[in-house]
Amino acid sequence: MTDNYVLIGYMGSGKTTIGRELSKRTGRKLFDLDQMIEERAGKSIASVFSEDGEEVFRKMETSMLEELAGSDDSSVLRGRVYSVGGGTPMREENRRLLKEIGRVIWLSVEPETVMCRLSHDHSRPLLNVADREKKVRNMIAERAPLYKEAADHVVKVDGLMPSQIVDIILELK
Repeated sequence: MTDNYVLIGYMGSGKTTIGRELSKRTGRKLFDLDQMIEERAGKSIASVFSEDGEEVFRKMETSMLEELAGSDDSSVLRGRVYSVGGGTPMREENRRLLKEIGRVIWLSVEPETVMCRLSHDHSRPLLNVADREKKVRNMIAERAPLYKEAADHVVKVDGLMPSQIVDIILELK
C-alpha cells in the first residue's frame, strides 16, 4: 500500500472539503476522481449521466482507478490525497482498487447532515427526484455496508469542523 489517503463517503459527507484541508495540512496534492473523469470526458459528471448514462460513468470510474492502481511510476502515486465519488465503492472491483491506491477513509455522515448540506444543491444527478430525503436515506442505507467493506478507517463527520476531521485523520494509525 502507498502512503496515500483515499477519501470515500456519500455525497455531502465533505470529501472535497476534507481533501482540500488534508492536502493543505500535509503538503500532499489533492486529486478528485470526479474532476479527473470530467477532464477526460470533456464534460461534466451531470452531462455524462444524462448523455451517456450512469453505467458509462461507473465504467469510467473503474478505468481511472485501474490506471491509478496500475501505475508503474511509484512517484506518481505516492504522497497524495484522493477524493472519489460517492458511488465509487459500489463496485467490488473498485473497493479492491481503492485499497491498492492508499489508506481508505470513510467519511461517515447521517442523512440529516446530507439534507442540510445539499438543500440548495441541484447539481447532483442522483438527487434530482421528488423525495430527496427518502432517496438520501435509502442510498446511505444501501451503501453503508459497502463503504465499511472498502474502508480501512471510519470517521464520523456529523457536527465536526473540517479541521477537526483532519485532526482525526492525521491521528489514524
